[in-house]
Amino acid sequence: MSSHGRRVARIGCLAAAFAFGLAARARAVAQQPAITPEMLARHIHVLAHDSMRGRATPSPELEKAAAYVEEVFRGAGLGPAGDGGAYQQRFPLRPSAASGDPSAPNVVGLLGGRDPVLRGEYVVVVAHMDHLGIGRSERGDSIRNGADDNASGTAGVLALAAAFGRQVTRPRRSILFLVVSGEERGMLGSRYFVAHPTVPFERIVGLVNLDMISRNRPDSVFLNGWGKSTISGLVRRLAAEHPELGLGVGPDVQDRPQTPADSDHWPFQRRGVPYIFFYTGEHGDYHGPTDHAERTDPDKASRVTRLAFYTVWEMAESTERPQWGAEARRLNVSPR
Repeated sequence: MSSHGRRVARIGCLAAAFAFGLAARARAVAQQPAITPEMLARHIHVLAHDSMRGRATPSPELEKAAAYVEEVFRGAGLGPAGDGGAYQQRFPLRPSAASGDPSAPNVVGLLGGRDPVLRGEYVVVVAHMDHLGIGRSERGDSIRNGADDNASGTAGVLALAAAFGRQVTRPRRSILFLVVSGEERGMLGSRYFVAHPTVPFERIVGLVNLDMISRNRPDSVFLNGWGKSTISGLVRRLAAEHPELGLGVGPDVQDRPQTPADSDHWPFQRRGVPYIFFYTGEHGDYHGPTDHAERTDPDKASRVTRLAFYTVWEMAESTERPQWGAEARRLNVSPR
């Protein structure tokens, strides 16, 4: 190549690098997410089918659920972010004479951000895939299918993974999709992840939790974490900006100024991660054998998931980190 050609090539490379830098810094707008009721219904029916026998921790059926989640993550183009270059993170359970030295799975997928600096920060999306397994028979049914609790939230995370994977332009920050087990036994999977994170924990800027998102009134969703961080105000703004979702947002009546340990956001918030927890409330089928897929509202679940999509996009795209309120931080973040 001539010296003139080398100069032209060098200028072209510099121009391309400058354009890439501008693209990384410029604010991107998300494409409309293709999150449909049919998509949510399909995932819920798979996870809450009788053949899954309630997805107890541990059980062969929980392993089947984890394999299903991993398959969807891989198909969405997420990279593996578990242990040793795999999608799964295994955590130990208490040994017993019956089960020997058991373990259970978390499934972790990563969508890398586009910004060369902010891609080293993470927004976490979490849901638990486990439920209660087999219980006392009631009217001939002993399987705790856990369709709303929490096949619905897991379906939401799977739909979010697919929607973000289809985006032509990724948000600035990386998004960590985390589907845990052991929630019904005391948030074992999320506690383990917080103690053994697969990304630098101090780089996690915020978290969205989906747990029980498919029941009760079709026009509302509760926010656990209401008023505790800037994420709460963000969700309220996004719900107002997207009236097509038909969702009013309000505080979770079971929340307290000091958040109870009731779902998988809790281990993260104790370590200082601002969070929001989408939840549609308890019902008469809660933890019983009648929490069937046929009783869920996939249309509502899809709209809650779309609101979660807009929330996660804004958290990952903004150059500002979510911030705790001072009093909420004092009450909810455990000093180390």
